[in-house]
Amino acid sequence: MAPRLSTIAQAAGVSEATVSRVLNDVPGVSARTREKVLALVDELGYERPSKLRPKAAGLVGLIVPELDNPVFPALAQIIETELSKSSYTAVLCTQTRGGISEDGYIDMLLERNVAGIVFVSGAHASITASLERYGRLREAGLPIAFINGYQPGIDAPFISCDDVVAAGMAVDHLWTLGHRRIGLAVGQRRYVPVVRKQAGYESAMRANGTGFSAVAESTFTVEGGAAAADELIDQGCTAIICASDLMALGVIQAVRRRGMSVPRDVSVVGYDDSPMMSFTDPPLTTVRQPVIDMALAASRALLDEMHGERTPRAEYLFRPDLIVRGSTGAAPDPDGQQR
Repeated sequence: MAPRLSTIAQAAGVSEATVSRVLNDVPGVSARTREKVLALVDELGYERPSKLRPKAAGLVGLIVPELDNPVFPALAQIIETELSKSSYTAVLCTQTRGGISEDGYIDMLLERNVAGIVFVSGAHASITASLERYGRLREAGLPIAFINGYQPGIDAPFISCDDVVAAGMAVDHLWTLGHRRIGLAVGQRRYVPVVRKQAGYESAMRANGTGFSAVAESTFTVEGGAAAADELIDQGCTAIICASDLMALGVIQAVRRRGMSVPRDVSVVGYDDSPMMSFTDPPLTTVRQPVIDMALAASRALLDEMHGERTPRAEYLFRPDLIVRGSTGAAPDPDGQQR
């Protein structure tokens, strides 16, 4: 929509002639007034004249595993916004079953001469994956940055949530509610975050004085959570910690299919604090990844790399937060009643 001079002039407190000079890039207007007028053009939803639009600095690849889990689009949106502030355009590459692989996306991005790539929970997160692809990118001088799934052999900055601490927080919360048979529902054990969550869970259980351990390996989906729940409930678990919020929703479904309820019979803890988790039934207790801080840190690390500033290669670990809601409660007595 073309800018209306009168609307912008009134909002900026200047004359229409001044607005016209700014939009036509005519000298004679102070830098402060020029910035104010252009800001109002953006805020009011008008399009700037093409010669006044920010010049694109280049393309940046953003590879995410999928968009079904709300945490991934949340990360992508923040990264995209942060890169745009430096005039970079993010190219979102989503991996789907049967679709383009991570290597395929890398080749496509290289053909488009991207200035850098951010990998979110990609192949690097698997302890069985080859890291050669990332070594080749670094040898070619391409800046790259990673979120979750730390691999010390990759020459790049890593941003991660502290999964060990996250699992420990969940165990301690449930322990204080009287639960002693606490289970863990996770995705495939080949992933670094899963290995860390299991380590944190087992360490916290030992620290609380019990040798009980029940870990169900499944997938990071609603269906995966339901399958894990059946296995853990059969082992007598009165509380289940999940590796994702989607898994937690599946656990709640499985509990209800058995004629039981959450949290009266089984308490459930998710992971991520995805949008809408406070509106589920019951509202989900979950461990919140600091998504905003992590996305900003990854974006800034990559920007520094693209601008020729080498960032530290150590892993940046971000501390999660436990968000207590209605899906956790006191452990049931042996007769099935809450304490």
